Amino acid sequence: MISLSTLIEQAHTLNLSGLKTSLELQSNDANYSSLSFEERLYHLLESEINQRENKRNLRMITAAKFKDKTASIDQIEYLPQRKIDKSLILSLANGDFILKNQNVLITGATGCGKSFAMQAIARRMIDLGYHTRYYRVSTLLNEIRTARLDGSYTKTIAKISKFKLLLLDDFGITPLKPDEVNDLFEIIEERTLNGSLIITAQLPIEEWHAYLGNDTIADAMMDRLIYGSHKIELKGPSMRKLLTKI
Repeated sequence: MISLSTLIEQAHTLNLSGLKTSLELQSNDANYSSLSFEERLYHLLESEINQRENKRNLRMITAAKFKDKTASIDQIEYLPQRKIDKSLILSLANGDFILKNQNVLITGATGCGKSFAMQAIARRMIDLGYHTRYYRVSTLLNEIRTARLDGSYTKTIAKISKFKLLLLDDFGITPLKPDEVNDLFEIIEERTLNGSLIITAQLPIEEWHAYLGNDTIADAMMDRLIYGSHKIELKGPSMRKLLTKI
């Protein structure tokens, strides 16, 4: 007769930790004895699948390098003064915008919750299985500049392109140099058919063209960003101040 310890050892050898945990649970719960073989096997496999999905999510969250790892769509505050279209947020939550290679552009004053909304949507995309990466625009441009200097530019761009959803936070905070405008365009161009962007900015979208400076590149970049994009303009007071008072 095969012992429980033998089964647990085999599960450990095969790295089936979820199945192993469920097997130990079943052995200590008399209620499982009334289930059929198929039902008990189903619970074992379900436990393994759930654990693998949880581990995958944790790896993806780590790789995303979120500034706020707690952000979630459920925590978005739909206060009247914020003028948030809840139906738009919920429609973005199903991930169709990524399937269509569409972008999300979030604008509003400092402290109004742009970064939180961005990361909340992105966290939901990870749940749906989309690899995601967060960057402040300045950090991304510094990484690309360094890559050009050390000869790893192609490798760096290839690494960034693997993420289906790219988050660019704080667009328009500081002036861009001509080579930075070119680098940013390359990133956005690569996204056109291969993924989606979520961008946050204090600058209203209608001022982005002038901010970029180079008319030719600005025309091309804005065309790629705006076409088919979803726009969220956050209003109201600073969420930091509101949450501090609660």
